[in-house]
Amino acid sequence: MAGPLLEFETEMFLSLFGCDGLLVAAEGMGIDRILLQFMRVYAEPGSLVLLLNTTTPEQEYFTEQLRIEGVTHLPRTVTSDIQSTERYDVYTQGGVLFVTSRILVVDFLTDRIPAHLISGILVYRAHKIIESCQEAFILRLFRQKNKTGFIKAFTDKAMAFCSGFCQVERVMRNLFVKKLYLWPRFQASVNTVLDRHKPEVVELHVSLTPAMRAIQSSILDIMSACLKELKRYNPTLEAEDLSLENTLGNAFEKTIRHYLDPLWHQLGAKTKALVQDLKVLRVLLLYLTQYDCVTFLNLLESLRSSQKSFGCNSGWLFLDSSTSMFVNARSRVYRIPESKKKLKVGAETEKQQSSVSDVKRELVLEKSPKWEALTEVLQEIERENKSSQLEPGRVLICASDDRTCAQLQQYISRGADVLLNRLYARTIGKRDAAAGAAFKPDSHKEGKGSKKRPEKGAKGKKPAQKSTKQASKSKSRPSLTLTQMMGHEEKAGAEEMGSSGDEDELMDEDDEEEEQLKLDLSSDAYYGVLKEPLTVIHPLKGCTDPYSLTRVLHEVEPSFVVLYDAELSFVRQLEVYKASRPGKPLRVYFLIYGGSTEEQKYLTALSKEKKAFEHLIREKATMVVPEEREGREDTNLDLARSLEPANATTNNSSRKAGGQEQSKEPSRVIVDMREFRSELPSLLHRRGLDIEPVTLEVGDYILTMDTCVERKSVSDLIGSLQSGRLYTQCLSMTRYYKKPVLLIEFDPAKPFSLVARSDFRQEISSNDITSKLTLLTLHFPRLRILWCPSPHATAELFEELKRGQPEPDAAAAQAITAESDTVPESADLYNPGPYDFLLKMPGVNTKNYRALISNADSLADLAKLSQDKLAEILGNTKNAKLLYEFLHSVADVPAPVQKTKQTSKT
Repeated sequence: MAGPLLEFETEMFLSLFGCDGLLVAAEGMGIDRILLQFMRVYAEPGSLVLLLNTTTPEQEYFTEQLRIEGVTHLPRTVTSDIQSTERYDVYTQGGVLFVTSRILVVDFLTDRIPAHLISGILVYRAHKIIESCQEAFILRLFRQKNKTGFIKAFTDKAMAFCSGFCQVERVMRNLFVKKLYLWPRFQASVNTVLDRHKPEVVELHVSLTPAMRAIQSSILDIMSACLKELKRYNPTLEAEDLSLENTLGNAFEKTIRHYLDPLWHQLGAKTKALVQDLKVLRVLLLYLTQYDCVTFLNLLESLRSSQKSFGCNSGWLFLDSSTSMFVNARSRVYRIPESKKKLKVGAETEKQQSSVSDVKRELVLEKSPKWEALTEVLQEIERENKSSQLEPGRVLICASDDRTCAQLQQYISRGADVLLNRLYARTIGKRDAAAGAAFKPDSHKEGKGSKKRPEKGAKGKKPAQKSTKQASKSKSRPSLTLTQMMGHEEKAGAEEMGSSGDEDELMDEDDEEEEQLKLDLSSDAYYGVLKEPLTVIHPLKGCTDPYSLTRVLHEVEPSFVVLYDAELSFVRQLEVYKASRPGKPLRVYFLIYGGSTEEQKYLTALSKEKKAFEHLIREKATMVVPEEREGREDTNLDLARSLEPANATTNNSSRKAGGQEQSKEPSRVIVDMREFRSELPSLLHRRGLDIEPVTLEVGDYILTMDTCVERKSVSDLIGSLQSGRLYTQCLSMTRYYKKPVLLIEFDPAKPFSLVARSDFRQEISSNDITSKLTLLTLHFPRLRILWCPSPHATAELFEELKRGQPEPDAAAAQAITAESDTVPESADLYNPGPYDFLLKMPGVNTKNYRALISNADSLADLAKLSQDKLAEILGNTKNAKLLYEFLHSVADVPAPVQKTKQTSKT
């Protein structure tokens, strides 16, 4: 399916094959094809190659491609399903292996993997390799044990290296590679090949309707006002990042949170509202060009009707631009006859109109300009196919997400009038009818539209519930649920605004007599529309299978591709696809709204990627790479352990006395297997602590024979306190270890507050997090709570706690379970139940409870002791009195309600 490599792809492969390095290619230029070529080379028993950072759908795709090409020793996946005792045999059989990071770390630490036999490691999505992540830990362990194997890394996210100081150099340092290979789209050899086999491109700059242009202008005005306010309230923000152009880009929210997250809890309500409003406005811009007029108006009306949005917004709903936006949005859907217009448009008008029962609306239902352009394109393709002597060329239509694809399928097979009328009736009309308004749409228009059929030969595919269920079961296809709102990062924002899903009912109901079109494709990730010529609609984003579109492209082999929405990576993919099939025609129709924010977003994405590569080219020219970077010699300091931060000023005494302290045997920490999902084990190992992975039922980390640590993030802490799980965990730790520790880790860049500033109270509340934490410390006096701002601080703290203490025993730690009946410090004296009860009694504490146990065999014996005897045992008359009165006081019986006054006197 993938076909032979192009000239520049062969050059990419050979350069990386000859020398280890990091390969950064432009998005859509087929970096997966290069990785597949490496997998072909090493797919044999004589090699053992590990492939890191791939997802399950990607693993399935790569394996399928190699199977198609006749590779016999296919890649295998090592998961927790394979027992630890069997994994060594799997490793020694060689070939390419997909191994989950957690398993690989544990196997390296326990020597279950023959490190000396590993030929090398391939790293996908290399831009994600940061110092403390699991993959960086694996690479460091690999280089410490194997000095000859290769490391080759791949990524197509050049923009990921633009943030942070020397980001690409830091990633290369973690990868242990010296070479950086850059392959932008403007690279000479890439240009030469792709220009030689260019597809025929037809750009159609569709004009926005006057109402759409007015709405876009209104939204941009409101966004400018919000940005101006945001700068006024936060003058430290970079002006360039808050430009209107950058606000349109997909990375804007990430940028703004990067600045505001560290002080989010200190920001006023106004700033938070402005950030939320910008998110809302970005979604409005998307809906304007992406969906129909009814869907857009539904979203807009939901903003006004939603009390949450209306109450929290920064005031933009009261701007003149907002009024204009609402007026134009409604004018696209319906209009009220002049005879009925007696008052100005406004909130007061709406109230009066809703009370008038005889208001009739004339439906306008403005059609999307892109729909008409799509119809022209399909008609042109049909004419060309008829005039051609060859077999009719197949058509692939690509739109942004599932919702757009579903609407296009309905539009092509049934026409715009039916689609919009039914959409209106099921949303706005339905709500108005429920509210008692007498809306009477122009019935002759709806009737006429309902009979309209698509052009001759077209058959509509029924998006029935059956196919939806099949979609949810299949792992290799996207969700085809037509109620899915959006398939990209704006989805959450749209859901927050409460956009009604009623309009999507339209997609689920269809004429039962319609036949379901069966397309002979192995991938079901499409919306089939026409059979002659075969026309397939496919979403660009939101697919569970990242290679779903690639599969359809190679299986359908279209002669015509209609880009209903612009997507940079797929445009590049089409260029490579055409170059790899030089004799076959390919025409690409590029639909885009001229002078719109959609066009601006596309151009901005192009510009940013170009700037990112230019930045990398400059950085590569000035980069200083040490000879020992690859770690093939012991001189590489990154492989050394027990490194301390450069600003460390404490514990320098450990380096004194001629290094005697360093010559000791390394300290050991017992770590629960589940903790290898976090970065802390990696940092502990980096500091020179040996890691012993076992399965622990009590605690996460055992530092010494007496010290047990339960690690919680802030979100885990809140969840465990609410569920009561933390109480059980602390009970077990306190019972079996002398020094139980609750470690709470938080990110200094993302401040948090367990309780709002306005919510501080004196009394203890059962629903309050701080109250629950207070009660936890009261219940477990020996429990120590440590607050750490980062895993780095935690690793340093663990090292401090272990200094001078005896090493833990893994077998003993593993033997302790939550149901164990033994308490190590005095197992032969008492059992846990009465012991826990005793510690809760007034006057009893951790300093005097042992004396009580020595003088009483049971709680019944304890009750027989006199107050003087208790004072003698406890050594404190006050504690003795508290305990004696607790044991011998008679409980007060509540008096009947009618004797309240007498009871109060008593």
